[in-house]
Amino acid sequence: MAARKINCQWRKRSKVMKMVSSKSEIENKIYQEFNHIIYPSWRKKVIPLGVVSIGLLYLVYVVSFFDLHNIGKRWNTERASFFALDSYAHKVHVQSYWKNPVKLKVTLEGSRFETYDPYPEWVIGSKHENKRIDFGDDGYLVLLDNKVVMHWSGGVPITVTRPVNGKLGIQSVEDLPDYVRVTKNKINVRPSLYSRVQFYKTKIVIHRYFNGWEYFFFDFQSPLANHGFFDTLRFVFLDKRLDPKMSNLSLAWNEFLYNGLWLHKEVYVALFQTIFMAVLGTLIAAVFGLPIAFMAAYNVTPFGSVRFVLRRLFDALRGIDMLIWSLIFIRAFGMGPFSGILAIGVTDTGTLGKLMSESIENIDKKEMEGVKSTGANSLQQNRFGILPQILPIFISQTLYYLESNTRGAVVVGAMGAGGIGLQFLGSLQTGKDWENVAYISLVVLVTVVVIDILSAKARRKLIG
Repeated sequence: MAARKINCQWRKRSKVMKMVSSKSEIENKIYQEFNHIIYPSWRKKVIPLGVVSIGLLYLVYVVSFFDLHNIGKRWNTERASFFALDSYAHKVHVQSYWKNPVKLKVTLEGSRFETYDPYPEWVIGSKHENKRIDFGDDGYLVLLDNKVVMHWSGGVPITVTRPVNGKLGIQSVEDLPDYVRVTKNKINVRPSLYSRVQFYKTKIVIHRYFNGWEYFFFDFQSPLANHGFFDTLRFVFLDKRLDPKMSNLSLAWNEFLYNGLWLHKEVYVALFQTIFMAVLGTLIAAVFGLPIAFMAAYNVTPFGSVRFVLRRLFDALRGIDMLIWSLIFIRAFGMGPFSGILAIGVTDTGTLGKLMSESIENIDKKEMEGVKSTGANSLQQNRFGILPQILPIFISQTLYYLESNTRGAVVVGAMGAGGIGLQFLGSLQTGKDWENVAYISLVVLVTVVVIDILSAKARRKLIG
């Protein structure tokens, strides 16, 4: 019995030794095979650290170079709110001169032609009397012969007197409110976003803002200027002809198009030019880009020199931005939509050509071989073996670039190619009527959305 026990113990010990030896062999194999992972070389340790360090240094450089840490200091919340207000509201100017402060001129947006006669209801007083300008909840002011007294809600009256020896006088409490700013040549008072009074050495300018785009449908001089929506409908369909030469509907449509304040006709004609530039430029890129893409693909063209030249051509066409191409063509052919069409067509020829050539090189070769086995020539092989495979991609990319080019045509137009971009730039440069800028921006946005919807439907119809 003792001998059996001893024998069993030796067998167990030998099994354990074998297991230990086999385990050590496995560990050695793992160590030999994955040694570079377990104990990576110094290069693999240093390179990731170096990449991260370079990235952090670049971020520090960007922050320093662009002065990002001072953006908050340069940001002017008040000015931004003024611009935003001008985009969705209109203002009425009340102007008078210190020679005769009670004589007022009330105009829309400071225009010489849009003059209120009679005065709006918030301008109280006859022509030769002291005037009271009512600002609603903000308060009111009174224009007297030699001074202006302002009564703002929640504050004491502030009096500005007629300039003496070229210097404006202001009489109030010792500590003026924050909304009153006094400089050498001007006193600016803005108790709220919707009210502003400016005093100069020779004149007084009062601004009162109202929400909405005033006279959007019919301008100041139109016979339908004061017609509301339902009044206009009644006029169009029920009233007698105002002009015997045309129907009331034609008259209303004519008055809308030739609105002198909003220039609807000019905006829509410019929009049509922009869409025309985008469509024709994209079509040129599609017509020229696809054939060149076939010649640039290695599985179609066996000549390496030809492929090299065509690919470098694609790089050159798309490497120069559309804006630069537009300036080049404007210099060559003059200002107008033709330059914008060429700029879009040239840029997208390079982009579409590169994308399509790569798609051709990644086709399924089995279909190509199947067409070839029927005895088809090279042209037929490309037509029936390659084109059906890349056609959905080509259509999708072309429609996408049509959407993108609609936005690009706006920017190209601002460079001098015409279209709605030029209208947009003109409104920006005046800096007076930001609601016109908002209007044109909204027109462009709606156009892009409509083109996106139409292109999506076309994509589903053509591709499935």
